[in-house]
Amino acid sequence: MTATTLWTAALLVLAAGLALLGIASLLLSGRQQRTAATLHSALRGRDGTPPAPATAAATETGPRGLAWMAALGERLNGGRIEAALLAPEDRLLLDQAGWNTRAGTTTFLGLRVLLAVVCLVLALLLFDTSGVQRVFVMLGALAFGVLLPKFALRSWASRLRQRATAELPLLIDLLRLLQGVGFSMDQSLQTLGEKLRGAIPVLGREIQQANVAYMHGRTRQQSLRRLGESFDDEDLRSLVQLKLQVHEHGGAVQEPLRQFSLRLREQRRATLKERVGKLSVKMTVVMMLTLLPALMLVLSGPAIIALADAMTKLGT
Repeated sequence: MTATTLWTAALLVLAAGLALLGIASLLLSGRQQRTAATLHSALRGRDGTPPAPATAAATETGPRGLAWMAALGERLNGGRIEAALLAPEDRLLLDQAGWNTRAGTTTFLGLRVLLAVVCLVLALLLFDTSGVQRVFVMLGALAFGVLLPKFALRSWASRLRQRATAELPLLIDLLRLLQGVGFSMDQSLQTLGEKLRGAIPVLGREIQQANVAYMHGRTRQQSLRRLGESFDDEDLRSLVQLKLQVHEHGGAVQEPLRQFSLRLREQRRATLKERVGKLSVKMTVVMMLTLLPALMLVLSGPAIIALADAMTKLGT
């Protein structure tokens, strides 16, 4: 094994480690942000005074073990490099994943720059090219290093959107239940964010953050904006609009929620039927390629064996 191969293997391990550390940093950053926000709400609700500066500062810091990556992103924050590396689509993905904070943004920037440098060094070591091909290899390596964190973030945001869509019918049923026992809309949202959060982890977290923003002086429309827009779900957006109308104008909400739930379940049932129909067509091709040859062999096997025996006897 040559020295070049050893260096290449070491750099590959380093790139994989940086990617895992960056994703772990974003996960811990979002969790720390949510924990600090909950603590902030609890302290404010107890004595009516704002929390200590250390609590507020905790929301702006990332994990201590990866402070150097956040520091690297902090140097790029606010400049042209940030404008080039953080498109509106990237900010939307960070918002959907719950990492659209200062710590999450700086860590994401630092991870992109580091992976771009590592991929560039790997490309220069692995590909022995020159001239125009060398330039294309360098550009491709830089693009791959820059886009790799975005692909991971998009995959995670897509999983969160799917989980939010799956939790929506249960959220409507819980709202109907709370409204049926006499809770107002504000009390229902507080109960969903605090006590029933375990039943709907993704939507419950968003409702809790909306409640904290509402307690800090924002209007109900401003606090529920993220819940209605981040997950790109038309049904969830309609539910948020229904909540806002009830909050502003009042009135009975059980019947609209019941109709909304029925419409949503009928829509889900129609979608499942469509998927089953497409799956049946796909399985027909699979059965033709797998079961049909075996069936023909079973049916025609005895006849082929008898014909072979008869030909053998005629030959003798």
